[in-house]
Amino acid sequence: MHALIFPSVDWQTSLKNLVTDPAELLSILKLDPKLLPAAEAASELFPLRVPREFVARMEPGNPKDPLLLQVLPLEAEFHEQAGFTDDPLQEAESRPVPGVVHKYRDRVLLILSGACAINCRYCFRRHFPYAENQISGPAKAEALSYIKQTPDLKEVILSGGDPLVTSDKRLFSLIDELEQIPQLERLRIHTRLPVVVPSRITTALADRLKRSRLNIVMVLHINHPQEISPALNDACQLLSARGVHLLNQAVLLKAVNDQAQIQVALSRALFKAGILPYYLFLFDPVRGASHFDIPQQQAQLIAAQMQADLPGYLMPRLAQEIPGRASKTLILPDPNALGTF
Repeated sequence: MHALIFPSVDWQTSLKNLVTDPAELLSILKLDPKLLPAAEAASELFPLRVPREFVARMEPGNPKDPLLLQVLPLEAEFHEQAGFTDDPLQEAESRPVPGVVHKYRDRVLLILSGACAINCRYCFRRHFPYAENQISGPAKAEALSYIKQTPDLKEVILSGGDPLVTSDKRLFSLIDELEQIPQLERLRIHTRLPVVVPSRITTALADRLKRSRLNIVMVLHINHPQEISPALNDACQLLSARGVHLLNQAVLLKAVNDQAQIQVALSRALFKAGILPYYLFLFDPVRGASHFDIPQQQAQLIAAQMQADLPGYLMPRLAQEIPGRASKTLILPDPNALGTF
């Protein structure tokens, strides 16, 4: 149970007041200063960024807190391991125009922003060249033109970074333009912001999504039940009441959520909040984060144990994204692995 209390503030203020100094993070959580040299060094590789609301859900004095481990820079990030690369999903080969990632036939991903409220240390885009891959200025017109000229497209996915760090004005303007493209049926928003800064889900945002002619899906990224706060519950109710479909995708992370009982608790907590478990991903091999990886056989065992405890509608699909394939690759749970770990 988290012991810190953080007062509610508006989301813009939260984004201006992130914890970015490893020394401050360790001080807030009353952690051993011996962690500081490694944290400062690793934050040079990939900056520390974490909202204070998210820090408030961490347990002071616990260096193994599962939320802390997702954001704390570590010396292990300097370890090089074969197969772990800057572009693990080979997205560079799927960018037909700047800011557009088109890997699957009927859907396309738009990089709306390179910024994020939180820098998760395992992020598969931690090395992504955002500077030349955002739909702003002339790139926006080029991206919209590409969508209009690709008749197979039925869905646009807003991603980043995090698309919800952008202003309502810019976001709503883009939605207006997407709604004018006749073949589009769905708009999906991939975001972690409602989890780490729940105040981002305002009535204005929820009402605009409700008015859209497109079917709206919001895919959250929650890895551990400790991340689900009362404020997130309120945000989900606001969205659900306006017809927004809420899904969750999680990543299996060593020492964070690589136990079946944690995943079972997560699925139950998600459903209680009105969020349907969607994907449970095997780790993407990004350089600097190999210490989060677990063997596929262990993942299959975890999934088999989850399957024994959960109804089918609460069981996320264990999956892996393999470059070059026409869809996500589903990994079957392995009940034969029981007893091998």
